[in-house]
Amino acid sequence: MTPGRLETFADGVFAIAATLLILNVELPQPSTGTLGDELLRLWPAYLAYGISFLTIGVIWVNHHNLLRHLRHADRTFLF
Repeated sequence: MTPGRLETFADGVFAIAATLLILNVELPQPSTGTLGDELLRLWPAYLAYGISFLTIGVIWVNHHNLLRHLRHADRTFLF
């Protein structure tokens, strides 16, 4: 298998992982407070999303750097 195919597959996996992160972030519920107050109440979820997204991004960049050095990927490497 060429590194390009492996890289494309990995990009898809990283894209799905980054997309799934947002499912844990809830929308503010309507209440008597302002939207700003409700968003401020949910700051831990938004912070966790941002940190997780950056972590996945760093891993993605490192993965691309690793694959630059490969000529081919055999079955053992894939497993």
